[in-house]
Amino acid sequence: MEKLGIIDLGSNSARLVIVNLFADGYFMVVDELKESVRLGQDMERDGFLKPARVAETIKTLKMFRKLCDAAGVTRIIAVATEAVRRAKNQRSFLDEIQANCGIKIRVLSAEEEAVLVYRGVINTMDVPKGVVLEIGGGSTKIVYYNRRNMLNYVTLPFGAVTLTGLFSEDGLKPEQQAAKIEEFFTEQLKQVDWLKEIDPDVQMIGVGGSFRNLFKISKMVHKYPLDTVHNFKMSVDEFLPIYDMLKVLDLDKKKKIKGLSAERADILPAALAIAKSFVSYLNLEGFTFSGAGLREGIMFNQALPMTLEKPIADVLNYSLTTLVKYYDCDEKHVEHVVNLSIQLFKQLRVLHKFPRQYLKVLKVAAMLHDCGMRIKYYNHQRHSWYMILNSTLYGVSHRDIVLAAFTACCHKKEDINMYDWMRYKDVVSEDDLEIVKKLGVMLRIAESLDRANSGTIKSINCDILGDSVIMKTEVDGDATLEIRNAMTAATEFRKAFHKNLELL
Repeated sequence: MEKLGIIDLGSNSARLVIVNLFADGYFMVVDELKESVRLGQDMERDGFLKPARVAETIKTLKMFRKLCDAAGVTRIIAVATEAVRRAKNQRSFLDEIQANCGIKIRVLSAEEEAVLVYRGVINTMDVPKGVVLEIGGGSTKIVYYNRRNMLNYVTLPFGAVTLTGLFSEDGLKPEQQAAKIEEFFTEQLKQVDWLKEIDPDVQMIGVGGSFRNLFKISKMVHKYPLDTVHNFKMSVDEFLPIYDMLKVLDLDKKKKIKGLSAERADILPAALAIAKSFVSYLNLEGFTFSGAGLREGIMFNQALPMTLEKPIADVLNYSLTTLVKYYDCDEKHVEHVVNLSIQLFKQLRVLHKFPRQYLKVLKVAAMLHDCGMRIKYYNHQRHSWYMILNSTLYGVSHRDIVLAAFTACCHKKEDINMYDWMRYKDVVSEDDLEIVKKLGVMLRIAESLDRANSGTIKSINCDILGDSVIMKTEVDGDATLEIRNAMTAATEFRKAFHKNLELL
């Protein structure tokens, strides 16, 4: 295993992530540090990075270097984006960083940056056609892709920091500044010819710290139960009230808003004005948030070099396999339980009548059903529930994550805490509870049929006769333990499917 440090030096903030790279093409973030350096502040006057901003950046990078050394990082990849790319004193700045911090920074071209953002998104989201809006401090990137192929990109040299600076010295009220930024940014969009050709059903994907802050505010306003920003969906009707609230407040009042980072309070209205301009110009009804971007693009390239040529084919499976390895689950047992669960889902379809999309929920639950054992064996289904809700899962919706967590919680017994279930009432519906109970008993039977983790039961064939379901097993050895254990689910099976369970 290699420990890698990735430094992303942007116009507004500097970020360090420390990543464990596993030998078989997987990775896991194990530490992170973020500092607001405002490197691009006041650059628009003369194009030079200002001494105070440079000094703050060097101080921050020294901290990053110290943390990397303490964590045993063996290699650092450091990249800089728009502010350094445009700086007239770029060379002297990079030399000063090298001399004082021992860190060599590579300045990304606009195309390299756009490609890395795209790779971070496309390898973590199951969205075949999208337009990515990444709002940085000194620039805004727009990337259009279809059928998981990048088609067009543009980098506009205006971001949340630069636009805040451009429109803050005219004596305008906050809402007037926001209106000016909207008008200005719309004019920039009109100059991008290919934007006019984008399909009307395209899905917008928001990337960057401003979208993460927007998620936190929305979470506080609506008491959203999940902490996961990745794959969070927001309609324009939900976005506009937050934007309208923020754009009229002075800085002191913005800093008091729960969920809004104090260091981003002054520039968030400009970022949201960019988002408002974008959704209005493209006539979009909403957008999806991505928690992955440029840094994740670098991670995928380092852990899985094939992503330099083409994206991961099965985003969810890659994500699940990463977690199975990271949580040190029994991989053969996991694979067997998944296979048996799929067999049960398909053979009982005449009873449950679920569409194929629920197979994804069952697969997530089956792959991670034992992950809670990393905390404690006893009642580990409850720990698995929590861990699924809070793990980094890609390629799956928030609703499916909640359903999978509760399904996994049923793999030892029907263990649905109704107080917990009601916490997620804005994500799942009342009817979903019956879905979870059916999927849960299928998972429980599948897990029981590999009780000794030996793969004794190879396959299942279900016959539905009258008021009974007869499950015939193909075995290789003595399956007494497995069949006896599976039959403990008979009561829950009868409640869920209104059939008696027989196992042969």
